Amino acid sequence: MAGARTVRAGRRTVEIHRPDKVLFPGDGEAKEYRKGDLVEYYRSVAPFMLPHLRGRPLMLERHPDGVEGQRFMQKNTPEYYPEWIKRIEVPKEGGTVCHTVCDDTATLVYLADQACLTLHRWLSRVGRLDRPDRLVIDLDPTEDDFGQVRQAARRLGGLLDELGLPAGLMTTGSRGLHVVVPLGGRHGYDEVRAFARDVAELLVRDHPDEFTTAVRKQDRGDRLYLDVQRNAYAQTAVAPFTVRARPGAPVATPLAWVQLDDQAVDARRWSVAVAVAVAVDQARTHPWEGLMRRGRSLGPARRRLNRLGG
Repeated sequence: MAGARTVRAGRRTVEIHRPDKVLFPGDGEAKEYRKGDLVEYYRSVAPFMLPHLRGRPLMLERHPDGVEGQRFMQKNTPEYYPEWIKRIEVPKEGGTVCHTVCDDTATLVYLADQACLTLHRWLSRVGRLDRPDRLVIDLDPTEDDFGQVRQAARRLGGLLDELGLPAGLMTTGSRGLHVVVPLGGRHGYDEVRAFARDVAELLVRDHPDEFTTAVRKQDRGDRLYLDVQRNAYAQTAVAPFTVRARPGAPVATPLAWVQLDDQAVDARRWSVAVAVAVAVDQARTHPWEGLMRRGRSLGPARRRLNRLGG
């Protein structure tokens, strides 16, 4: 196993340790991926991923011994991280947390060298940490049933259209989809979460056999869980184009709404092996073209929602 090598990442050179270390073992169906593959993936996808990361505190999901080893959820930035990696000191009860911020390709590559498979980002940015500019609803099926997820996405997308809120769609690389609404950053987390909860509750009211907002799994039955819990201060959601710690290295990937009609699409449709090509293609087709730069206020949508809710 090679000891180390260096790669060029933007304006910096980053040393990669043990690039041949297996992070995703192959099993006959799922392809094997090594640390060097992860580094090359994140270096290649950086132009498409960084706009979704810049200025946001991160929680890092690290697997130093691969996906079959122990998982570490890292909030605090270790002292040994290079000084050129940005940090943000965030207050917490009894002290502070020094989160990593990924603003450039070199940081993304360094995190890959640290066996950080998945990047979980805040829904707000440095300078306005209490004002989220994203609202996320996670469509989480009870079983691994993507048909149920498709139906939920169509119903939720239709309701958001009715409320005048454009939204983006993204595979999670796990079982479901994220529906992402860009916000103008005018509202605090409590207001955003309350709005997301009321949207979910309206869907539950209209389709009680299909959806639930029950947090406890034993209360859900076979209904899809509309999860709005990420819309809270210091909570996170997986970033677009991040890798998930599952066999085959699936990638969270933005979608166009019309892709729901493609029966080949599911939550784990794209992996490290093909995600860069997908990102390049999407840079041309623009499934989220301009969407995330046009944040909306929730005021008009709240008034429409109140009318619909009776």
